[in-house]
Amino acid sequence: MEKANDILGFRITDIMFGEDDEALKATRVTQPAIFIHSTVLALNQTEQPDMVAGHSLGEFSALVAAGALSFEDGLRLVALRAQAMQECCEKVPGAMAAIIKLSDEVVEEICAGIPGVVPANFNSPGQVVISGDEAGIDEACVKFKEAGAKRALKLAVSGAFHSPLMEPAREKLAQAIEATPFSTPRCPIYQNVSALPTTDPEEIKENLLKQLTSPVRWTQTVQNMLEDGAGRFVELGPGTVLQGLVKRIANPDAGIVIEGIE
Repeated sequence: MEKANDILGFRITDIMFGEDDEALKATRVTQPAIFIHSTVLALNQTEQPDMVAGHSLGEFSALVAAGALSFEDGLRLVALRAQAMQECCEKVPGAMAAIIKLSDEVVEEICAGIPGVVPANFNSPGQVVISGDEAGIDEACVKFKEAGAKRALKLAVSGAFHSPLMEPAREKLAQAIEATPFSTPRCPIYQNVSALPTTDPEEIKENLLKQLTSPVRWTQTVQNMLEDGAGRFVELGPGTVLQGLVKRIANPDAGIVIEGIE
């Protein structure tokens, strides 16, 4: 925690353990705070994972858990990522929306017909988040409802994350990622961009950079982990969102253990 305070140049621990919820919501605080929380839990586990994955920001803590990235370097990249994304949101406004109860294929097909709108998060079967400019998202929500979506709900976010509108943030992060040393991880990491396992440091860096402007393929990631023999999933970090997503992806009769440590 003290290392984090030194690296960030402000006492994030005072905010994390304080009572100022508004301060915690600032992007430059939220992302590092979640990373610190998740990584501390991961580094204190006695069991070593056979495979790891992280959803969006969580990919950074997954890399630390697997030994591909040091805590210090991971935090520096997360802090820069948060700042770059915030600046991008301010300069290039965008929007996102959750589409409920439509197949991935239908979501992709409708997005392909609306300029500037793309799938951003394939979270679980029947739950996809789309991203793009404000007008495009409004148009998309109407079309998704017409196509039979149970809900097409705009999200309370300040930008179009995981879309081409994040290109300025990707460019800002590129030099930092290239200059950061990555090691061969102790186990495969299933990355958001490909949903496939890798232990190649250069491939990890390339996919990590692509992540800002590409969709998070979480449904496909968990499916591939299951196919590769995963029988127990442990979510490390605040909340239980990923546990819920894994439960919707995995066959409930397959005896998969899904738990969390907060």
